[in-house]
Amino acid sequence: MPSKRTVPITAGAAATSPVAGGALLGRGADHEAAAQALWSPRPPMPGRELHWLVHQASLAANSHNAQPWRFRSQGAGLLIAPDFNRRLPVADPDDHHLYVSLGCAAENLRLAATALGRSATLDFAGADGVRVLLGSGAGPTEPLFEAIAERQCTRSDYDGRGLQAAQRELLLEAACIEGCELLLVEDRARMEQVLELVLEANTRQVSNPAFAAELKHWIRFNAAAAIESGDGLYAASSGNPSLPTWLGRRLFDWVFKPAAENRRYARQLRSSAGLALFTADVDSPDGWARVGQAYQRFALQATALGLRHAHVNQPLEVAALRPQLASLLGLGTRRPDLLLRYGFAPPMPRSLRRPVEAVLDA
Repeated sequence: MPSKRTVPITAGAAATSPVAGGALLGRGADHEAAAQALWSPRPPMPGRELHWLVHQASLAANSHNAQPWRFRSQGAGLLIAPDFNRRLPVADPDDHHLYVSLGCAAENLRLAATALGRSATLDFAGADGVRVLLGSGAGPTEPLFEAIAERQCTRSDYDGRGLQAAQRELLLEAACIEGCELLLVEDRARMEQVLELVLEANTRQVSNPAFAAELKHWIRFNAAAAIESGDGLYAASSGNPSLPTWLGRRLFDWVFKPAAENRRYARQLRSSAGLALFTADVDSPDGWARVGQAYQRFALQATALGLRHAHVNQPLEVAALRPQLASLLGLGTRRPDLLLRYGFAPPMPRSLRRPVEAVLDA
């Protein structure tokens, strides 16, 4: 899954520090240039098609922007394998979100292959990851490919507008993947019931020192830190000011509290047009990766429609609350796999990625 977290550093807190202002503005501009270079559409260079495919795949959604994948040439295709050195043992102890992230990358790679005139199919390989089998048959570029360079998880307030029926149908159609189901919830009363579970789960997570430490590890409090690592949660992507890392870490411990975080999530969810819940037929790495494929297609179609989205996965990550969410939404024994909100909002600053050379095994 893409990260759902809003970096909890407030503008008011930053304003009290004399080092939070002009000295960091130049670095912010550097981040904008780096993001522009990364996300701008680019044609494949002759002889570098593999490099280009992996670049497109690496722009996929993934949890905490940890980028937990390795790409390996394998016969007539690629294996997208898990990188367990980048797992999230507290937020994602069974690696569920990790395999969802692999499915997101696999769908991006499949769509990119069509832009090269190649056919591509996904082979879900269980704990080994996802194989993308490339063929030589030419076919039309799939329209969702064009949205790869624009997609983002937008962790901000939305404007409260609802969807049109035609938009809703396109989202459902795009996410129609064998072995997965998508439920859209736009009834306000039901959304409030889900919000109660989100806030209860968020309170438990924020109150857990191990969870807070893991989240803080992945936050990049300024542009220089984000550029250096090429991963993690850039503070500005959540609308927060740039801070020196030492100060950001201290302020995090001060402001990352359940009440403040719950107010933020309640406001953001209530500003959204609706909620989307993904489930898989099987509760296994194969099922989770299929959910990733379905979610990535949903995210790209939402992008094409001018919609934004962000994750509210707290009641999925707190295992004790999953049955309550499943019961509330009539899922029976199916595990709720991903929960996100969607609506209309301006874009936020983009996240970065590690270079292709760092994730592609020779």
